[in-house]
Amino acid sequence: MISASSSALSALQAFGTKIQSNANNIANANTDGYKRTRVNLASKAPQGVQAEIEKSKMAGPTVYQEGETGSEAVELSNVDLGNEIPEMMLSSTYYKANLKTIQIENEMLGSLLQVKA
Repeated sequence: MISASSSALSALQAFGTKIQSNANNIANANTDGYKRTRVNLASKAPQGVQAEIEKSKMAGPTVYQEGETGSEAVELSNVDLGNEIPEMMLSSTYYKANLKTIQIENEMLGSLLQVKA
């Protein structure tokens, strides 16, 4: 049997990776040509969660700017803050839920040790 803490720890790592990815996307939202990263969660044997990072292939919007040689096309970032911020908030909630799982398991173990003593 896999303990709840092992499962919760793997989820903490996975959601931590998602939060870092969201933060990086938000920080680079105004960087020309930046492609957002996306984190996919997959189950890991025997029990747990694994984060797989994937770079988006979708092109950002193109704008024309005046340059030294005339008008030139510039690809903007494909980051949508309207998507990134709620996704980060949701990942934060999942992170807190897994922290609570570890806290409850710790309290249950403490109660068991008090009964045995």
